Amino acid sequence: MTHFNFSENIVKVNGIDLHFIEYKNAEPPLLLMHGLTANAHAFDGLVKAGLAENFSLISVDFRGRGLSSKQALRYGIEDHAQDIMGLLDLLKIDAIMLCGHSFGGLMATYLAFHFPERFTKVIILDAAPKMNPKAAEMLGSALSRLDKTCIHFENYLSTIRSAPYCTFWDDAMLSYYQADVKVNSDNSVQPRSNLKDIVEVAIAISKEPWARYFENISQNVVLVNATDAYTMGMPLLPEALAIETHATMKNATYVSMKGNHQTMLYGEHALVLVEMIKRFAL
Repeated sequence: MTHFNFSENIVKVNGIDLHFIEYKNAEPPLLLMHGLTANAHAFDGLVKAGLAENFSLISVDFRGRGLSSKQALRYGIEDHAQDIMGLLDLLKIDAIMLCGHSFGGLMATYLAFHFPERFTKVIILDAAPKMNPKAAEMLGSALSRLDKTCIHFENYLSTIRSAPYCTFWDDAMLSYYQADVKVNSDNSVQPRSNLKDIVEVAIAISKEPWARYFENISQNVVLVNATDAYTMGMPLLPEALAIETHATMKNATYVSMKGNHQTMLYGEHALVLVEMIKRFAL
């Protein structure tokens, strides 16, 4: 695999500091948007699997996550969207492909629906208007890490590795979880995202007509569904709901793959996903 240098940048857009990672080369641009509590390094497994060999990548930290600003208020979906549009304007990018995982996948549909002229193709990774009916309970393991302090990063990592969704370990996960926490002066660590902000985002999610966005995206779309169990012995997006969503969309391809909502981005699953993205986008 060819290794590409990357840069980490913080810019002022929409009244906040927005952090993003950029793998810049001559290939077509692809914007990556992470999940609800994740950060821009969530896609390091795809980079390791070769994604940066075929695209100029921009992976962004949503507001309140990673190294982007932690706001007291303004965690609505439009706020998130204006952050992204401001970034594209600043970078003078008129049109770009979108790839979003989980909450990032929902954001991809919002952006493609509201700003169709700015987005050429859309890749939705394990997101749909209706998720598993027990999704809130299933996400408990991921959410439980927020607002907690661990005495050392290794203790934090041990907790992550024992989570039910972490069915294998990929070294590319390390940089993601390192970016997930801030290190205090006593070497203790705590997640950069906090539960209050994430709850605000979740409330904002509940207010949007996601089915309308999915049904009316005009761009070519691929909906990728990870079918393995995430927690509680079930996938976060059941195949039947993913197929149901696909049936309502205009220009969409449905693809199922092994891996769960988390592990689809890593290891052998990442290799499969990168090839899938290349076939669709190039």
